[in-house]
Amino acid sequence: MPSTYPSLNYHVVFGTKDRQPLIRQEILTRLHEYPGGTIEGLGGFPERVGGVADHVHLLFGLKATATLSDFMRELKKASSIWMQNTGGVGDFAWQESYAAFTISATARAAVAGYIANRAEHHRKRSFREELIAMLEKTEVEYDE
Repeated sequence: MPSTYPSLNYHVVFGTKDRQPLIRQEILTRLHEYPGGTIEGLGGFPERVGGVADHVHLLFGLKATATLSDFMRELKKASSIWMQNTGGVGDFAWQESYAAFTISATARAAVAGYIANRAEHHRKRSFREELIAMLEKTEVEYDE
């Protein structure tokens, strides 16, 4: 079986520039659909997209030939343009950074469920609190 069989699954989180709540409720669903198509267009495998007014969560797979940084640059660029043109937020931009976590194939369903419940979750915990908890749980060093 001389071939390559990757299982490269990512949970990525990134926010709006300055964490401004620019994603209005009426376009939230459409925005969540847009990255799924863009992920496919970039050669990825979308699994779940969710989020709230100031950030999004993505669960997707990549081919072995893709680099996460190039992929994210193109995804954020395309979705920023979509938000400016279709979402009605002319000065929309994402923050430059993002958090990315590798996910085992066996954990994908649990992460997809976690992403699906973002609105309810954020009634109790802010984006910052959530991100810090994720970084600490995965033992990623960060600068507050």
